[in-house]
Amino acid sequence: MNDQSPIIRKGRKYDQVLESARDLFMAHGFESIGVDDIARRAGVSKATLYSYFPDKRILFMEVARVECERQAETLEAAVDVEQPVAEVLGVVGRGLLQIVLSEFGRNMFRVCVAEGERFPELGQQFFETGPKILIERMCEFLEIAEARGEVVVEDRELAADQFPELCKAGLFLRLVTGVQTEFTQEEIDRVVDGAVEMFMARYGVTSD
Repeated sequence: MNDQSPIIRKGRKYDQVLESARDLFMAHGFESIGVDDIARRAGVSKATLYSYFPDKRILFMEVARVECERQAETLEAAVDVEQPVAEVLGVVGRGLLQIVLSEFGRNMFRVCVAEGERFPELGQQFFETGPKILIERMCEFLEIAEARGEVVVEDRELAADQFPELCKAGLFLRLVTGVQTEFTQEEIDRVVDGAVEMFMARYGVTSD
């Protein structure tokens, strides 16, 4: 996959093409949208589009990369690692659900599942630029928290995997099965607060 990145050439209408592709992919999926549709939406010729993105899959992966980076930067900006662990986890959990339960998160998951068997690099790209980054940042934070004596974590990577899954309990499955697509802040707070409590019960250091 890394050998594909240099193929992308940026130019005057790069952002225009990328935003148009994002809107169409998120609304209609990967397979049902063609290069003609994207070029028409962006107001460019197919030749211009191909000069930036020689392959539709590369374009989709760039859409995913840029959007994931945008979401990750927003979440990171909201986190202050100097705060107590439970408070940081609450911010991370709510920020994560804002992404996961968004139209972008829902449609990206749908596209990756629908196209994953034929184009596994789509899902891999999404994982590399989204969930993997979250896991790495969680591991870094847990190391800081452990050094402060607030938690004891034998397997940081496992713990970093567990917390996001706890935050999705009862919500994500309802979302992807179409049972429920809108969630109140009270529903989100209930799940995130429960996830933080469970995580701290397992890894937190209690003062006697």
